[in-house]
Amino acid sequence: FNEGDVRPMGRTARGVRGIRLAEGATVISLIMPQAEGRILTASENGYGKQSRNEDYPVRGRGGKGVIAIQMSERNGALIGAVQVFDGDEVILISDQGTLVRTRTSEVSVLGRNTQGVTLIKVQEGEKLVQVARVAESMEEGAEENSEQDAEGSAAHSSDTQVDAGVNVDTDEASSATDAPEQE
Repeated sequence: FNEGDVRPMGRTARGVRGIRLAEGATVISLIMPQAEGRILTASENGYGKQSRNEDYPVRGRGGKGVIAIQMSERNGALIGAVQVFDGDEVILISDQGTLVRTRTSEVSVLGRNTQGVTLIKVQEGEKLVQVARVAESMEEGAEENSEQDAEGSAAHSSDTQVDAGVNVDTDEASSATDAPEQE
């Protein structure tokens, strides 16, 4: 929905409904679509895909949303969605500590109402738990590191930027909603 559909409020206000969730459903990601971006979705069994931003129609706030990926026994539950661009990479992390970094160019661009392709092979009992966008390409990082090694510089902070979701403790979240609504 359009950001302008939400009126400005004070910090302690409860806010307005963004999406109407079915019983047991949760929000896993909030994405502000940008030109040339695509949405990469990933499921717990290691499947995922990219879909064009244009495949997600603009709706009014408070609706039930649209299908982002076909859920099935093969896919498992949806665990993440990130916006990616040409040249980006993503990091996939499993509950067993497996971490895979892959180029988004290696992930198929499919319609949003499809099951997707294999992103990561998970072992029996292993589940994918997080997908994060890396804004730097592997080649750029390798060039930067080799230049720093040649200069003999000490360890430094990298320009690598990882976008990841934030988990909120439900107890903390519920206390914030106890505040009276302000307009």
